[in-house]
Amino acid sequence: MILNVLVTPADVTENQPMLDLLWRTRFRWGARVRRVTGDAKYGTKEIVASVEKAAIRAYVSMSHFEKKSPYYGASRFVYEPERDLYRCPRGEQLRLYTHSYTERLSGYRADPESCNACPLKPERTPGDSGRVPMRSFEEELLERVRAYRGTFSYEQALRKRRVWVEPMFGEAKEWHGMRRFRLRRLWRVNAEAMVIAAGQNIKRLLTFSGRGPRRLAQVEALRPPAPTPSANGRLLRGGHRLRSAPLPAGFSTRWGVIRSSYSASCIGMVQQAWARGCTGGSPPSGRT
Repeated sequence: MILNVLVTPADVTENQPMLDLLWRTRFRWGARVRRVTGDAKYGTKEIVASVEKAAIRAYVSMSHFEKKSPYYGASRFVYEPERDLYRCPRGEQLRLYTHSYTERLSGYRADPESCNACPLKPERTPGDSGRVPMRSFEEELLERVRAYRGTFSYEQALRKRRVWVEPMFGEAKEWHGMRRFRLRRLWRVNAEAMVIAAGQNIKRLLTFSGRGPRRLAQVEALRPPAPTPSANGRLLRGGHRLRSAPLPAGFSTRWGVIRSSYSASCIGMVQQAWARGCTGGSPPSGRT
């Protein structure tokens, strides 16, 4: 089921409003979110840390920046939390050097003299001031999320995303015209996207086949509106509106046999007229 939809301008990446959508959806539907799944675009430090702090497991792929650099990454250095320092592969200490509160990072630097004399220096850093690995303020949460990778729950969540979530986008583009919006202005486009999502939800609600809804959103969507008193209930048939009356519980739009006494008498009169005026013909069957 689609619980929230948001269309943003082109200069807003899709991971920026992700946390706002998550908190709003959890508050709106009263949902107990246990896990969040997404691709590498949602694997930023801010999203991962915020989700994990909310007691929600972040099953997202995180970017591996170490593969993009020819030098040693931070994983090649061993962190000692008791002493708050790093050790390089040769055992040298990298002590706390600086803090960046805007980026929420801490820098650890090795002694420049020992670093320049190290035979592994060409693989560790190109500078002469010593290697400075950075550590996030939420590094413990990031390490926890990295440990999810390869577990059964992590792989199962990714498989469910490929089967349940990704086809929804393809369906909206191919069958519901979401490849190109018909309306203009951002608020109109958001309204069109909401209508498309509502149509997709209705299609899935109709597949229950009598099993009944199991989620709060499905219950709200299937609940009939409560009868409310209206002003036109006091109007007579002579007015421009008819008296409002609730439909019977067994109302259906299918064809059926009219069984009221008034309709039966009308059918009898039509049959008698047919017999007097038309010879050789058969009277109507009585179905309308």
